Amino acid sequence: MLRMTLMAGAAVGGLALAVVYPSIPDTARNLLGMQSTPAGAARAAAPATAPKGDGHGHAEGEGHGEEGHIAMTAEGIEAAGIRVAPVQSGTLVTRAAVPGVLSASQDRQARVTARLGGIVAEVRTALGQEVGKGDVLAVLESREVADAKGEFLAATRSAALAETTLARETRLWRQRISAEQEFLQARTAAEEARIKVDLGRARLAALGLSDAEIAALARQPAATLRRLELRAPIAGRITARNAVLGASVAADAEVFSVADLSVLWVELAIPPRDLPMARQGQTVLVTGEGEARTEGKIVFLSPVLDPETRSARAVAEIPNLEGTWRAGGFVTAHLSTAEQRVDVLVPRDAVQEVEGKKVVFVRNEEGFELREVETGREDANGYEIIFGLDAGTEIAVANAFSLRAELSKSEAGHAH
Repeated sequence: MLRMTLMAGAAVGGLALAVVYPSIPDTARNLLGMQSTPAGAARAAAPATAPKGDGHGHAEGEGHGEEGHIAMTAEGIEAAGIRVAPVQSGTLVTRAAVPGVLSASQDRQARVTARLGGIVAEVRTALGQEVGKGDVLAVLESREVADAKGEFLAATRSAALAETTLARETRLWRQRISAEQEFLQARTAAEEARIKVDLGRARLAALGLSDAEIAALARQPAATLRRLELRAPIAGRITARNAVLGASVAADAEVFSVADLSVLWVELAIPPRDLPMARQGQTVLVTGEGEARTEGKIVFLSPVLDPETRSARAVAEIPNLEGTWRAGGFVTAHLSTAEQRVDVLVPRDAVQEVEGKKVVFVRNEEGFELREVETGREDANGYEIIFGLDAGTEIAVANAFSLRAELSKSEAGHAH
């Protein structure tokens, strides 16, 4: 009985030790009368270990990269159209803004008129179409042009006959076969025939025929004599077209307008307060809607003020080879008023805004890194940097907005 009581006490004590000290080795457990815990059961009882990672579902070793850094190869930079340049000193230009209107240059536009009345037989160009100098725009049919061509051809044949007669009479007179009077009459007739040919050629030229067309008249069929081709006097774009197939066109009526829009005029009205800053030949900055901007030159500045507005008319000329600007649009011309030299000057496109702060993207070995800067004075082209950049640092100066977009994508990846 006593032995059974001791064994029961040992079992109770062993159970208590197993609960308090679960990590007692199996040998000690046996000595104490405790059962060994199976390995599988120990593993099942152990709490699950949290997977390693960044807490966003990324495995260890994966991620978005260091914040504010954008990895980009040289090929990627070129493909994105990002231009990199070192920071330099520069000059800030204070400007006065003057509103203006774009128009076609009067030196680069032409009106195509019908020199005589007729019917539109062909229309070969559309409104807005680009044409070259000498291109046929339309064809008119007119009895008047047929008469003019017929008279010229008749005068040409008469002149040829008169020249033949003169050559024969000259030979006979020199041989003392014919009288001098017959020779003189033949010479007079030949001179009159030449005059008629010259008058006929001048008339056809006045109707718009070129020298090549006049020379080819003798080889053309008679049915084409009534046709008159209207040709473009300059290369440009058709800005007006009044030709309708089969319609009657009066003499001196404007049929087409052609304008060379590769150069445009900016019509300006400069107020009296800004007149001292304007001069002919001066370079001006012209800005339009959005980020459109270019430089032009004042080609005319009126010496006379408008009696009603007291402003002076000025005309600036700007290039438009790519057709970015459209005649009739409103723009602003900026006249320079003062210049200030600064130590660090960057283009406006280089400075971006991220979370309400002005930043630039500095080029490094991996790509670009974000750098906050503090700007000072500014003009229409750039900012003075007073803190955050040193001269010579390479930054993105064009298409930097694409880097800002790339940075936003990276931040969105971190936030998921």
